[in-house]
Amino acid sequence: MRIPRRLAIAGFAVFLLLALAAGAHVVFNGFFRGGAFVVKAAGMQGWTRALAEFEAGAVSEQHHQIPSRNGSIPARTYRPSRVRGRTFLLVPGVHASGVDEPRLVGFARDLASMGHTVVTAGPPDLARYEITPGTTDAIEDAARWTSSQPDLTPDHRINMMGISFAGGLSIVAAGRESLRDRVAAVVSLGGHGDLPRTLRYLCTGRQADGSTRPPHDYGVVIILLSVAERVVPRDQVETLRQSVLMFLEASRLDLVDKALSAATFKQTLALEPSLPEPARTLMSAVNRRDVAALGAVLLPHVSSLGDDATLSPEHAPPPSAPVFLLHGAGDNVIPAVESRLLAGALERKGVRVHVLATPLITHAEVDRASSVGDIWNLISFWKGALSQ
Repeated sequence: MRIPRRLAIAGFAVFLLLALAAGAHVVFNGFFRGGAFVVKAAGMQGWTRALAEFEAGAVSEQHHQIPSRNGSIPARTYRPSRVRGRTFLLVPGVHASGVDEPRLVGFARDLASMGHTVVTAGPPDLARYEITPGTTDAIEDAARWTSSQPDLTPDHRINMMGISFAGGLSIVAAGRESLRDRVAAVVSLGGHGDLPRTLRYLCTGRQADGSTRPPHDYGVVIILLSVAERVVPRDQVETLRQSVLMFLEASRLDLVDKALSAATFKQTLALEPSLPEPARTLMSAVNRRDVAALGAVLLPHVSSLGDDATLSPEHAPPPSAPVFLLHGAGDNVIPAVESRLLAGALERKGVRVHVLATPLITHAEVDRASSVGDIWNLISFWKGALSQ
């Protein structure tokens, strides 16, 4: 999740000042904490940042591994100097850097500074750009481990939070019998409700409500990686996969080393002419970010990719805990309609759901103008999520 930096935050800041001047910190403590978290996560500076720091504390960090049924899971634990809320298990989306991804590290530290111990756990499948039933198992195992640690969770109950595709998978995991009494709340940030439906959107740009929105090319590239053996001859599969992985590595490096990212992308372009057909044409579409061309090839294969109920929270047993669904209104990786449809499906099963689609966040990191109302709604959302 990314919150753009150019927020119209003045209205929120004035509210905080008035609340403090009136001695109303106790009354408005939940809103103050939610607002402070929004300011920190947005990277705001100046006097609004100074105001938010009233709520923030020091954070220590530890790297470790979490045991699971399919091997260890890379993890980090962020401990606040003063615990004031429940521990969060935070799971990143589909990204090679996993728990080391810089934006995730910053988000986890900001959350921990609000008084919540945060355990980030990166399922290995997601770091390989794969979404499998084993991913959901890994999230379940990480949640069981976290909730079993007395120093992290004295009452053996945690909050779960997943980003992007890990959001929907975290809801599935929270609904499993082993976690039924161990989860206080589940938060999905830009997550999906139905995986095949989301993959069809990535190939076509058609959303579930019939509207269209050009999808981000990242999604179809991940799909191509997953179905390479279905769209090229067997002797071309590995070469195509390695070329796609090089492209994705260039994208990953763009966050930490733009010069190395550009050099890696040049290598990807240089490799393209040496590929045999049809791998060459597909890789050309990847390099040109031609979503329409890739989508037409991949669409016949997406239904079988996500047809397991363990991958779609709309079709899995629901959690008994309340669910918080936050989505960027203009999200073009997983469209916001997914959270709306998921909210309806969960409510029909008796789950208490809080859903917010906001223009303040987006997968594509596009800054947008915002109103005080948008900011207030986002603060209210986090106030509820952080108070479980």
